[in-house]
Amino acid sequence: MNNKRKSTYVSFDAPAKAWNEAFPIGNGRLGAMVFGNVCTEYLQLNEDSVWYGGKRDRINPSAYEKLDEIRELINKGEIEKAQDLCSLALAGIPDCQRHYEALGNLYIHFYGDNDYEEYRRYLDLNDGVVRLSYKKDYVNHTREFISSYPDGIIAIHLKADKEAISFHTQLARGNTTWDLSPYDLQSLRHPGYNDYIDDCINIDNDITLMTAQCGGRDAVSLACAIRVIQEGGRLEQIGNSIVVEDAREVLILLAADTTFYSENPKDTVIAKLSDYSGSIEAGWEDIYQRHLEDYHKLYEQVSVELDEEQWEYERFFNFGRYLLISSSRPGSLPANLQGIWNDSYNPAWGSKYTININTEMNYWPSQVCGLEQCEEPLYELIERMRINGREVAKRMYGARGFVAHHNTDIWADCAPQDTCLSASFWVMGAAWLCLHIWEHYRFSQDQDFLSEYLDTMLEAALFLTDYLIEDGEYLVTSPTLSPENEYILPNGSKGVICKGASMDNQIMRELFEACIEGYRLLYSNGMEDRRTDCFAYLYDISRADVVKRIEDTLSKLAPIKLNSYGGICEWNEDYKEIDPGHRHISQLFALFPGNQISDKTPEYMEGAKKTLDRRLSNGGGHTGWSRAWIINLYARLGMGDKAFEHIQLLLEKSTLPNLFDNHPPFQIDGNFGYVSAVAEMLVQSHTGEIKILPALPKDWKNGKVAGIRVRGGKRVSFAWKDGVLDETSVRIENL
Repeated sequence: MNNKRKSTYVSFDAPAKAWNEAFPIGNGRLGAMVFGNVCTEYLQLNEDSVWYGGKRDRINPSAYEKLDEIRELINKGEIEKAQDLCSLALAGIPDCQRHYEALGNLYIHFYGDNDYEEYRRYLDLNDGVVRLSYKKDYVNHTREFISSYPDGIIAIHLKADKEAISFHTQLARGNTTWDLSPYDLQSLRHPGYNDYIDDCINIDNDITLMTAQCGGRDAVSLACAIRVIQEGGRLEQIGNSIVVEDAREVLILLAADTTFYSENPKDTVIAKLSDYSGSIEAGWEDIYQRHLEDYHKLYEQVSVELDEEQWEYERFFNFGRYLLISSSRPGSLPANLQGIWNDSYNPAWGSKYTININTEMNYWPSQVCGLEQCEEPLYELIERMRINGREVAKRMYGARGFVAHHNTDIWADCAPQDTCLSASFWVMGAAWLCLHIWEHYRFSQDQDFLSEYLDTMLEAALFLTDYLIEDGEYLVTSPTLSPENEYILPNGSKGVICKGASMDNQIMRELFEACIEGYRLLYSNGMEDRRTDCFAYLYDISRADVVKRIEDTLSKLAPIKLNSYGGICEWNEDYKEIDPGHRHISQLFALFPGNQISDKTPEYMEGAKKTLDRRLSNGGGHTGWSRAWIINLYARLGMGDKAFEHIQLLLEKSTLPNLFDNHPPFQIDGNFGYVSAVAEMLVQSHTGEIKILPALPKDWKNGKVAGIRVRGGKRVSFAWKDGVLDETSVRIENL
């Protein structure tokens, strides 16, 4: 451990006393929180497709017939009536989408008392492994935990320097308070412990199999199994436990699957675990080496090294990259509000995909940190949303293209989520997500990728061209809102629903310009392939005509406006906010992650500074993800010391003991937002030119960067000393 940088480890000198002190492992689909208790090792388990219930049609049948009435009420200024009608006519039926659930728990109950010494527990970020060691009864014990992407399993390696490993296992699923005191069989038998399983049995080949249905109509079914292989001592299957006595080395393999992925998940997990044979040492080493090779290909794409006294900031950057690699991989679902790590059967906000910033924030670091393959699950979800969102666009709004609101779930549900006036009735979710497609192209210059996904972007834009209505000289969205803020009407009443929120205009401008440029890149030679023109058979309009419609609409979008205090206007009208310190800073989308506010627009840059000052002076930045967004915004403003000030506040006020971001409760977007922010402080390329050290804080006097990706299909490496770039160290390479 001492031969590596301090910034590659997260360590404790005691077992975890709570979930927020446990360490996460994951391979995209299969995750666990490792507690590291000597007497009762506890792994709280997750599989990314374990969601409550099945697919539903929740589109409100009254939406389209009431849409014009809602718009008329907004035009008349009768906002409260418009809001009441939105709640009745636009809300999904039922109003909530599906929610994520825990997979279950694995307990390894070791026999003996609770006396031990020389305990150490750490997450090795460099190798993607959790390790712990301790001495008990003069015997040295070690444990290693990985979630392997190549093998699709969790592997647990137990080893002692004599035959002294004795335990029994228990798979379980349910709401329970877990007891990690010295071995007590009754602690696993109290009522409610296995409320959420159908079966848990021992089968051949030293395997325990747990099965369950995730509840609700047409729900997914799951299977989770463990296999125990020991060297020395003896092994016995008793009831639904596996008992090991006096072993020297043990390998525990865990696999899980659901009917979302497989027709028969029981057969899948049993077959996966039955594949392993031979000695424990060889089996573990093979699994571990495949894991290392795969993990290093991603983790070593980028490195950031700061002065030794800045190791905490460097480590937090490395931890965020570890989390993205561990929670979103090809073949998995995208990272949700908690990545994949959730211990509840009804988590906060359903642990869904909140697409009015949080899901997008999860993927802000993917391109710049060379983790572009981690973003593939997001594109796959967008494609499934595209199908469902067409129906929502047609039946709710009488529009073409596809739409999503502020949330979606495992089933790519695009109808409004919840009946929350400040969030639900917002139609920009699909448009914002599609900008990730464009950013992938800008970084990679991969025209094959652009060709595959351009029509998705065009369909999201087509919906908006149909949805917009005339408002004087401009076209505006209506109804809409500014997530998730509220304003005060001239008569003193509270308003949420509006027409033409600033963030809508900013997202549309980014998307429309991307669609136009993408189309010209692919079809500038006039060789558009009509046979692959989905618009011809979906909407009886050509792809070229869609682009022409987008061009015409773009010219009628309202420009960015300044408000009465010189900040960026949040709404179409210069309303007074009810909460001027609100956690969302939606009107600054154009600064970050967008690019409409930059050095080329000094008036708007100054307005953005005033907007941030106002938010923060009124208590803003009080949630982890919001603070992370603020750091990105200051980076784009070139204000490195202010960015660093909020990095310190993020670590001090919104970071849990195991380095998870705290909303509160735990929400992973702040971890990913931090990684993006550090990259933005060191390198920027959003305006088309590469800027090195655009927002370097004075505290980061010396450092070096390798492999940061920039738009244009290149990567950059460089070093600086005493706050000054070493020009001789700069390397710009093609990908």
